[in-house]
Amino acid sequence: MQKQDLEKYNLPDSSGVYLFKNNHGDILYVGKATNLRDRVRSYFSHDLVAQRGKRLVDMIAKSTDLSFETTDSVLEALLLEARLIEKHQPPYNALGKDNKSFYYIVITKEDLPQVLLMRGRDLEKKEFKKEIAVKKKFGPFPYGNQIKQALRIIRKIFPFNDASSIKKDQKEFYKQLGLAPDLSNSEFQKKYSEHIENIILFLSGNKKKIVKVLENSMMQKAKDLRFEEANAIKRQLFSLKHIHDVSLIKEDSIEKRLSSFRIEGYDIAHISGSHMVGVMTVIEHGEPEKKEYRKFIIRGFTSSNDVGALEEVFRRRLGHVEWSFPELIVVDGALPQKNCIQRILREHGLSIPVVSVVKNEKHKPKGILGLKKFTEKYKKEIILVNDEAHRFAIGFHRKKRGQSLKNNFQQ
Repeated sequence: MQKQDLEKYNLPDSSGVYLFKNNHGDILYVGKATNLRDRVRSYFSHDLVAQRGKRLVDMIAKSTDLSFETTDSVLEALLLEARLIEKHQPPYNALGKDNKSFYYIVITKEDLPQVLLMRGRDLEKKEFKKEIAVKKKFGPFPYGNQIKQALRIIRKIFPFNDASSIKKDQKEFYKQLGLAPDLSNSEFQKKYSEHIENIILFLSGNKKKIVKVLENSMMQKAKDLRFEEANAIKRQLFSLKHIHDVSLIKEDSIEKRLSSFRIEGYDIAHISGSHMVGVMTVIEHGEPEKKEYRKFIIRGFTSSNDVGALEEVFRRRLGHVEWSFPELIVVDGALPQKNCIQRILREHGLSIPVVSVVKNEKHKPKGILGLKKFTEKYKKEIILVNDEAHRFAIGFHRKKRGQSLKNNFQQ
């Protein structure tokens, strides 16, 4: 295979796994990538021997074909790579069948299972087999740091017990961190069983099934007016769909692409506290999504209180579990407005960046407060969503005020 042969495969700039094959269709090598296009092209660089060694140069020389599969995250690419290596035993991955030094994720067979990270050689020990039965095993994973980080990410979504969290002096510590379940009653124990099944599904590559089950459960709980539980499930769904896994593959940079980036803007409009309203606007794909715009009539304030009104709007917004979460929130105002939204997000256990657009005396943007990686990269979109929020809020306020004046005149 030559570098020019890659054009026909139309490799994407997304995470996934790639498989080099010989002319018999045998899989020679399986790899994972944050950026499939860049990673595969790197195998055809002039200094491949220095970078990867003679073994992979030999693999490329024998390769005549290539296939790939995209994933939603690097974490899922890491897990998929392990499954394919275990299934196909590619000769150039250097994973001998008798090699016991690699890592495995083990789900124990108990009433309250543990999720353990173990080396293959420890799994074979008679002492371990006598103490704990294995329900499921996933691997092999050659790099300990990567799979440890992967488990940390999964644990934040679906808390589980391990060898450390079951110790009496550490149970409460892990529970307070939200990394271990509260198993104080039968209801929580049932929920823990669901967590374990979801972990197994995720490690098996069945994330879509988890999402479908959780979405149905969320909607049912919302229908039953169990909003706190519905929001808890929504946070799990958000974490599943927005996995933060930058640390898994340090040699590749991971950035969310604008095409999947949702930004929400918020503004309040009133005249000295009268006819106070709030709005939410949305930017996706870099363009306004007007069907996603929402209006709020302020109920809790009759005098001027922009921060209080913003808090009311945002809390009501979070009550709508059927609305998608944004990747970035933009508020009109300064630090008080920004701090208000960040405080509410912390209360709900959500980690969404917030920026605020500061205006001058003519109500024109003069600065953006927030993390530079967002204020610089998405400056155009931030200003756009803020302008849309201001326009939408003023229009809604004028309409509401006009209706009030008309009603007073008719009386």
